[in-house]
Amino acid sequence: MNPPIVWEPSSERIASATITRYREWLNSTRGLQLEGYHDLWQWSVDELESFWASIWEFFEVEASEAPASVLTTREMPGAEWFPGARLSYAQHVFRNRDDSEVAIRHASELRPLGEWTWGELRARAGAVAAALQEAGVVAGDRVAAYLPNIPETVAAFLGCASIGATWSSCAPEFGVRSVVDRFAQIEPKVLLAVDGYRYGGKDFDRSDAVAALQRELPTVERTLVLPYLEGGDWELPAAQLEFAQLPFDHPLWVLYSSGTTGLPKAIVHGQGGILLEHLKKLRLHLDARAGDRVFWFTTTGWMMWNFLVGGLLSEASIVLFDGNPAYPNLGTLWDLADAAGITCFGTSAGYIASCQKEGIEPRAGRELSRLDSVGSTGSPLAPEGFDWVRDQLGEDVWLFSTSGGTDVCTAFVGGVPTLPVYRGELQARALGAKVEAWSEDGQPLVGEVGELVIAEPMPSMPLYLWGDEDGSRYRESYFSTFPGVWRHGDWIEITERGTAIITGRSDATINRGGVRMGTSELYRAVLGLDEVLDALVVDIPLPDGSSRMTLFVVLRGGGELDDELAAVIRRRIREDCSPRHVPDEVLAAPEIPRTLSGKILEVPVKRLLTGAEMDEVASRDSLANPAALDWFARFAAERAS
Repeated sequence: MNPPIVWEPSSERIASATITRYREWLNSTRGLQLEGYHDLWQWSVDELESFWASIWEFFEVEASEAPASVLTTREMPGAEWFPGARLSYAQHVFRNRDDSEVAIRHASELRPLGEWTWGELRARAGAVAAALQEAGVVAGDRVAAYLPNIPETVAAFLGCASIGATWSSCAPEFGVRSVVDRFAQIEPKVLLAVDGYRYGGKDFDRSDAVAALQRELPTVERTLVLPYLEGGDWELPAAQLEFAQLPFDHPLWVLYSSGTTGLPKAIVHGQGGILLEHLKKLRLHLDARAGDRVFWFTTTGWMMWNFLVGGLLSEASIVLFDGNPAYPNLGTLWDLADAAGITCFGTSAGYIASCQKEGIEPRAGRELSRLDSVGSTGSPLAPEGFDWVRDQLGEDVWLFSTSGGTDVCTAFVGGVPTLPVYRGELQARALGAKVEAWSEDGQPLVGEVGELVIAEPMPSMPLYLWGDEDGSRYRESYFSTFPGVWRHGDWIEITERGTAIITGRSDATINRGGVRMGTSELYRAVLGLDEVLDALVVDIPLPDGSSRMTLFVVLRGGGELDDELAAVIRRRIREDCSPRHVPDEVLAAPEIPRTLSGKILEVPVKRLLTGAEMDEVASRDSLANPAALDWFARFAAERAS
C-alpha cells in the first residue's frame, strides 16, 4: 500500500515551474512528446548527450570557445564533458545583474541581519581577485580558506574562481590537524583566514590556529586575515572584477570526504561540470526564481555551502547564517527565516528531528509569510519528520528530502516541484542522474532495497582525486564493486512510482539471519520514542560465527535506561522493523560520536568494539565531538578486559 501523500503541488505551481517551461521548450524545439516528470527523467538518462546539451542551451551558457562535442565517451571513469569549451563559473554568477538588487542576506552571532547588493559582492570579489594576483596567484594555484559562512567568504570564492585559482575551504571550528590533513594535500599558495568566531555565545580566538597553519603549510606564501571577531574588514584596494576564460574541466574547487580514517579524499570538481549541475539543480529542482530567498544551514566545511553559493546562478538571492542553530534555542533559525523572509528553508534531518522532540513551534510568534519550501538532507528524514513539517508549517509548504554527496556536490535524488510528496519518501531521481538500486550481481531492482549506483556519467563527478596520479584511488573508491558503474555506498529502494527511499550506508548494514537492513530504518523506529534523543547501532561478529547487536541510546535529560524502557525500545524495533533486528542489548551512552558534517560514526565504533585502537579508527580532528568516541573506546576496553 502506498504511503499517504503529505503535499501536492497546485495546478498554478505546476504551470509556473521552471521545469514545466523547460519540458515544454524541449517538446517544441526537439519534437518530443514528454508528458510529465518521469517521461522527462527517462529521456534525460537515455539521451544523455542531448539532455546536457539542452541544459547548456536552455540556460544560455556562455563560452568564449564552443565545445567540440558534448561527451567523448559514456564510460566511467574517463568521461570528458564539453571538450574544447572555455568559460567562467563566476561570470555566470554575475551576468545580467542589477548592482542595486540584493544578492546575499546574512546573519551571525557576531552580526545582525544585513544585506549585500550585487554591486557590493562584485566589488568585494574584484578586490580579493586583485589581492590574490598581487600575491602571485595564477590560474591553477590553490587558495585555502579557513573562513566561516559569511558574505566575505562568498566574495573570496568568486574572486578566486574569476582568475582560475582553485578554491578549498574549512570551517574555523576545524582543529589544526584536521585542516592540515586537508590543505597540505593541495599545497595552497595563499591562506585566507579569520581571527576568530562566536559560537553558542562564546568567542573563539583562532590566532594561534592560524599561526600553526602557516607553520604546517610551507607552500603558503601569503596569509590574509579577516578581523571577523574584532568586527573589522579586509583592507583591500578596489579593483575591477574580470573573468578568465577557462577550460570546461579547469578545477573550480577541492572538497573533502569526512576523513574518519586516513587522509580525507581531496575531491576535485571542474568549473563547467559544477556550473551545469547547479544550473540544473537550483533552477529546475529547487525552482529558485526571481524574488526567492534560498537558505541552507551549513558551514564552509560541508558541500552544502558550495551548493548554496550555487543559488547565485539563479535569479534568487541566498541567505547565510554563521553560528549555533540551537543557541539560545532551536528557534534561532526560524527567527532568521521570519526576519530574512526566507522562501526555501534548507536544513538537516537531524535539525527537524530535534525541533520535533523539543516541541518547537516555528509559527508561534512568527509570520513566516514568505516560507514556501523546506529542504532536508544529511541523513534520511523519518516519516515523523514529514508529519511535523506539515503539522507545524502547513499543507502548502513543500517539503523535499534530498540525498546526494560531496563526491558530486549535488543531490541526485530529491525534490521535484511538480510531483507529490509521499510520507517518508524522496520525490524522484534527478534529471541526468541514472540512479538505480542494484542487487549484488548487478541487476536493477524496483520495489526492493539495493546498492545505490549511478549507471551513467554526470558532469559534476570528480575530475580526479588530488594526488591520485594513476587514478587508482578514484577507481577503488567508486568503481571497484561494479566496474564501470559508480557505487555510492548507500542502500536505496526505487518504488514503482519512481520515488526513492534511502535506508542508510551500505557499509553499515545490519545483516541478521540473511535479512539486510539499513541502520537508518532502526534509528527511525527508536527515535520515534520521546525518551530517546540519539542512537547508534552496531552488529559485532563473534568467534562462534554468530553476532551481537548492540544499540546505544542517548536519553532525554540524562534519563535512566531501565528494563521497562529497554523493553519498549525492543518492541518498537520488532514492530516497525523486523523481529530479527531486535538488539541483543540496549545500552545508554552519554553522546553519539559524529563527524564534522554530522554523520554518525558507526563503522569506527564497530572497529573499536572488535579490538582496533582509537588512533586506527578515526582522526580526532575529523570529529565534531571527540569525547563521545573516547567514551566508546573506554567501553570497548572494559568489555575486552
